[in-house]
Amino acid sequence: MSQERAVPASAIPLEEISSWPEELCRRELPSVLPRLLSMYQHSDSWIEHTQILKIIVEMFLPHMNHLTLEQTFFSQVLPKTVRLFDDMMYELTSQARELSSQNLEIQSTLRNILQTMVQLLGTLTGCVQHVCATQEPVILENIHSLPSSVLHVIKSTFVHCKNSESVYSGRLHLVADLLQALFKEAYSLQKQLMELLDMVCMNPLIDEQDDILNMVVVIHSLLDICSVISSMDHAFHANTWKFIIKQSLKHQSVIKSQLKHKDVITSLCEDILCSFHSCLQLAEQMIQSDAQDNTDYRLFQKTLKLCRFFANSLLHYTKEFLPFLSDSCCTLHQLYLQIYSKFPPSLYAAGISKAQQEEIAGTFLVTLSPLISQLLTFQPFMDVVLDSKLELPCELQFPQCLLLVVIMDELSSRPEDVQALWCTESPVSEAAARVSLLKAIFSSFEQCSGELSLPVHLQGVKSKGQAEVAVTLYQHVCVHLCTFIASLHPSLFPELDTALLNAVLSANMITSLLAMDAWCFLARYGTAELCAHHVTIMAHLIKSCPGECYQLSNLSILLRRLFFFMAPPQQVEFIQRFPPKETENLLLWQYISFQALPAELRKQTALEVSRAGIAWCRKWLGSNRTLEELGSLNTVLSALLAVCNSSGEALDMGQQTAVKEVGSQLSVLLNVKLVIGQPYVQQTLSLLLPLLGFFIQALDPQLISQVITLQTSLLKLEPPDHVRLAFLDFLSSLGKFFIPQTIQDRILPSLSSVFASLLTDRNWLLEQHSLEAFTQFAEGTTHEEIVPQCLSSEETKKKVVSFLEKTGFVDETTAARVERIKQEKGTFWEPFAKVTQEETKMSSLQPCVKRARHDLPSEDEYRSTLQAATAALEAIELLLQKSPPPDWLLMEMETLQERIDKLKRQVP
Repeated sequence: MSQERAVPASAIPLEEISSWPEELCRRELPSVLPRLLSMYQHSDSWIEHTQILKIIVEMFLPHMNHLTLEQTFFSQVLPKTVRLFDDMMYELTSQARELSSQNLEIQSTLRNILQTMVQLLGTLTGCVQHVCATQEPVILENIHSLPSSVLHVIKSTFVHCKNSESVYSGRLHLVADLLQALFKEAYSLQKQLMELLDMVCMNPLIDEQDDILNMVVVIHSLLDICSVISSMDHAFHANTWKFIIKQSLKHQSVIKSQLKHKDVITSLCEDILCSFHSCLQLAEQMIQSDAQDNTDYRLFQKTLKLCRFFANSLLHYTKEFLPFLSDSCCTLHQLYLQIYSKFPPSLYAAGISKAQQEEIAGTFLVTLSPLISQLLTFQPFMDVVLDSKLELPCELQFPQCLLLVVIMDELSSRPEDVQALWCTESPVSEAAARVSLLKAIFSSFEQCSGELSLPVHLQGVKSKGQAEVAVTLYQHVCVHLCTFIASLHPSLFPELDTALLNAVLSANMITSLLAMDAWCFLARYGTAELCAHHVTIMAHLIKSCPGECYQLSNLSILLRRLFFFMAPPQQVEFIQRFPPKETENLLLWQYISFQALPAELRKQTALEVSRAGIAWCRKWLGSNRTLEELGSLNTVLSALLAVCNSSGEALDMGQQTAVKEVGSQLSVLLNVKLVIGQPYVQQTLSLLLPLLGFFIQALDPQLISQVITLQTSLLKLEPPDHVRLAFLDFLSSLGKFFIPQTIQDRILPSLSSVFASLLTDRNWLLEQHSLEAFTQFAEGTTHEEIVPQCLSSEETKKKVVSFLEKTGFVDETTAARVERIKQEKGTFWEPFAKVTQEETKMSSLQPCVKRARHDLPSEDEYRSTLQAATAALEAIELLLQKSPPPDWLLMEMETLQERIDKLKRQVP
């Protein structure tokens, strides 16, 4: 050692310096390091750069003061190192397209560049290892150039490796070994860097903005790397995420305000969805291969564990940084919807086995489920979920409904203030318009038409001593809604009443039915006084309705159902408040089932209704019988029909005879012209026919003959559907009636003609009711000879046979039905969703007494239109003279003739 002396670095070859002993390096550090750094800055050779850096790191770095590394080494070397690496990467990418097995020069150049890059990464790894070896807490300010530079190089390497197939095209095999080595070196470098960063300490009591910003840059750089390696190495990807979450929480107190939380949440959610979709794809492949113990299944389990890891990471991060996640709530909301849109029983779910469904639910979904509980008190999340302008595509409407049900379940155990947060609408002054949860659940439920009609089935609620059974979406929502209502704080009942009433008045039948079911639960769950109060409200609403409308129909159904839940004392009070002997109250009693009343009260009330109704009808029959009073007449007839249907046995013979006589007298007044021209008369006929059917065995045969003749004439003029449905009520009751021999020739042909016409109706609802009515008639009648006469064609015979044998259904697979329902939902929902509230308000609740006058077509318009039709017929005549007609022409001309006949009937 005594012979060793200081020698300028420029005079000594690098190979010689690399052989220096440790003590010489330590002693010569002050003089040699500046020369080596100068050589590094001025060298034009990538290889020489790498050699110099390796010598500095391996031989001189261990002897440097670790507190001054940033000033003496990192800040001087690493910027040039990054530029050097970027230059090599650019050269590599630029020349890669020229690579071929024949072009040995390019092949050698590219392999040399890759080898140099591998060595450079190895040198950087050694640099990081040295800092780690200090075994002391690391101050980020003392090394701040190192993490950012290393992360840049790592990301650049991973991006190149990820894109290698496209970069090298079909010649990847020529450099595959070196690319693999490059990836391994980058992997090792990142692993070592994360170990170093784990040693970093940041004092929360000292406001070091540079350190804070540097740590934030490190975390977001690792986040960028995650997006690159997500599809390359699942374990490495997960470990990187684990480190990001760990460091974010470790330095939470100082970096929480600087972190870009939205980027972290977005990346986590993207990785969750990516892993989840991979799980579903693997599960589908297993069904197709019909195998479990194979590579796919092991990969499925591995990917599922990755899903669980990401879900846990999201929960942990969300819990700790919730106040900073306002702008991430939309992403979290979409995450939930996207997951459940692809998972059974969604119509848009992947086709996976029951076993895999349970495995995914038990491993991943159950892990993610606490997310909603964490977000429940966070108002920005609530604003997103309950946004009044929320418009979701068809595939996300069902998951939204499920989410709202989960929120209801969570709120059941929460205090009043949390329930109030969700159950009250936002003030008008707030920028974001928010509806209440109760309104949202009905609105969301309404959008799930496809899932309700299929119907989809969900996991049921376990009952004591009973096995769990699957339930339909309707049952699922209804049960959870009722559970929520039972837990609702009394101060929120006004919001509940408003939501229920609005839903009952909905134009959507299934939504209205759900609200009625929930209201009936409330009536049973609440006090007798509460039920009576609600019934009284329904009664006043019905009496205030200006005319026939769907809202009145919905209210009347609810009134009928609620009346069954009233206690007898409250029923007596209702009768006293709305006495049936007063004609104006028959408007209510037409909707009430007398079966809801105790026997004695039922008999008394039925008698009062019938007496009031009969008296009014007789008064009307003895008066001028104006059309303006037909509305009141129809109300009275409807009330009498309600008595007959639900409490006919309560009427004595005298009352029954009086009702029958009144009905008979009214029937005689009806004729074809009146029925076709007046909607109110059509309603009168629709009420009289079932009323007469109730007394069918006591009716005069001549009256029955007149009624059937009227039906025959009306059917030729295509009366409205509700009139034809009333025909069927009357016809089905004729099975109990024996037609005297003297009038059989008049009645039976007309009767068979009416049945034949109705059985061939193209309206599916009328067709179904026609089959039911004909079956009831055929089973009861003693005039068996008429039955085959009603079946006018072979098609009708087949239809009736199929109905009786319950065959002839369309053979549709489950998959085909799901696909059809998805198409129907996409077709029908969009136009329905565009109907605005203003349009709904503008729709009239009853027909106007006088309609606005429209400009009548002039005689010239009639003449020109007729001339055009004549010219078209003349053209067809010429065509027939030139060539034989096509097969379909005769059928089309017959259809045209039918339309002409129909038009002729409309001409006075």
